[in-house]
Amino acid sequence: MEKLIITAALTGAEVTREQQPALPMSPQEIAQAAYDCYLAGASIVHVHARDQKGNPTQSIYVYKEIKEEIESRCNIIFQPSTGGAVYHTFEERRQPLELNPEMATLSAGTTNFGKDIFLNTEEYIEKFAHEMKQRKIKPEIEVFERGHINNALRIEKKGLIDRPIHFDFVMGVPGAIPGEIDDLIYLVSHIPPNSTWTVAGIGKYELSLAVHAILMGGHVRVGFEDNIYFKKGELAKSNAQLVERIAKISIELGREVAGPEEARKILNIGGEG
Repeated sequence: MEKLIITAALTGAEVTREQQPALPMSPQEIAQAAYDCYLAGASIVHVHARDQKGNPTQSIYVYKEIKEEIESRCNIIFQPSTGGAVYHTFEERRQPLELNPEMATLSAGTTNFGKDIFLNTEEYIEKFAHEMKQRKIKPEIEVFERGHINNALRIEKKGLIDRPIHFDFVMGVPGAIPGEIDDLIYLVSHIPPNSTWTVAGIGKYELSLAVHAILMGGHVRVGFEDNIYFKKGELAKSNAQLVERIAKISIELGREVAGPEEARKILNIGGEG
């Protein structure tokens, strides 16, 4: 079984300092959190930016500062979000792509997101995919429902994404696919052969889905974007604490953890499509 890739989703667009006092928000705080997660075993850092007031922003200037701060500390894979917050426009959401990161998220369908709607029309999906291909950015296909896999395969047929495809199953969002183990098995059974996949369990689903992903040969995303607790009723001290737990579990189960360069090879980043 190939080594485990751990992604750290540090901040997200929804979590506040009131909910999680250790939430990193400034570029320097996000970069330090990324470095701490790198030391704990993460090889990818999934980044949402915040402005000076702590609000979600897709500003290229803020992402640029975050990217440079992270790169000054370590060689972890910088993966900006093109999802942003649910109210960001398409043009706002695409701004981080202008930095030509190695990897970026590509949400593959519209989703009920709690009380909100996370809009991803076919036009949006195709535009994001086209720009990522032009810029040679590896897309991580974010899947919130079974139909999103089909959406990704349709744009693949149009030549907008290449195999091997990398999927991220975001599970347990209120209004989208639940985070039960049979839901994960169902999603994994419908992706193309030789695809890679990560699971991001929201809230209480984070740890159970992570352990099953390790055993199934998938990869794992953890962090404050998805879950602010270490265990029921106990806030996590840091993103790195959540990463460290997954790394320890994986090693105990006999699966080594990938470093950034190994993750690049597994995901075919910089390789031929």
